[in-house]
Amino acid sequence: MPIKLCETFRAVFYTPFYLPFALGFYAAEGLDVELATSPNYDKLADQLRDGLADVYWGGPMRIMRMRDRQEAPELWGFCEAVTRDPFFVLGREPRPDFKVEDLATMTLNTVSEVPTPWLCLQDDLRRVGVDPDALDRITDRTMAENAAALRAGAAVVVQLFQPFVEELLADGAGHIWYAAASRGPCSYTTLYASSEMIASRPNELLRMTRAMYRAQQWLHANTPDEIATAVADFLPDVDHGIRAGAARRYLDLGVCGKNPILPRDGFERLREALYSSGFIASEPEFDDCVDNRFAEAVIAE
Repeated sequence: MPIKLCETFRAVFYTPFYLPFALGFYAAEGLDVELATSPNYDKLADQLRDGLADVYWGGPMRIMRMRDRQEAPELWGFCEAVTRDPFFVLGREPRPDFKVEDLATMTLNTVSEVPTPWLCLQDDLRRVGVDPDALDRITDRTMAENAAALRAGAAVVVQLFQPFVEELLADGAGHIWYAAASRGPCSYTTLYASSEMIASRPNELLRMTRAMYRAQQWLHANTPDEIATAVADFLPDVDHGIRAGAARRYLDLGVCGKNPILPRDGFERLREALYSSGFIASEPEFDDCVDNRFAEAVIAE
């Protein structure tokens, strides 16, 4: 029986999740994994209940949100691949002395497509004594629109992910002021599945995790150019050089995990950001949201 795996959306920082398909690691495990993109990632619980997906990859924030609201099905993160925040703050001019608290005096264009980048950045601001609610913030533009505004001189500072970052850097139209990955471990993307799926198909999820671990080992053993080539079919609209540059930067920043363990410190840092923002009203326990048994097993092998 195929495993229906659903991604939130297509993104460069999901490269570790594309590699098991591109390199044949799922097939080597005897798995038939079908990849689809979620029609609405705000409705993932419905999609899991309705059988549109067996396994998702996305942020542990979804697991925490559902725990906080006591929504079914009960989800568990079991195979992390993106272990630090892949977003950046870019400005029009170089600013090597930039500090996060400097945003208090600027108009900031933040990401509108997904909530986690801002939820994490607002927590960074709180930690340096800045009230994020007092910021002059533009919230309703896409990353493509924000990148275009920076390029045109119509924005001072924007929040973006790859490939927009490398494209702006290549043109000299933008400069990195802050890499969110520099805050340290902050669990960003994991495979997750329902309690029922884990109980009914554990051997397949173990093999799936093994394929992911092989992909992670390959990722850290090969060059950015080789990585860019491997995922070309998944990111055909992104120039090869931009893909390679993004891979190099994400590896240098420690964004891509070296094993599938979802660590407690990364989970807790993300949880604190969600809680400080009011996105969740309670603080779900790590042991109630994370199941590392498959990851631990494949590492032990």
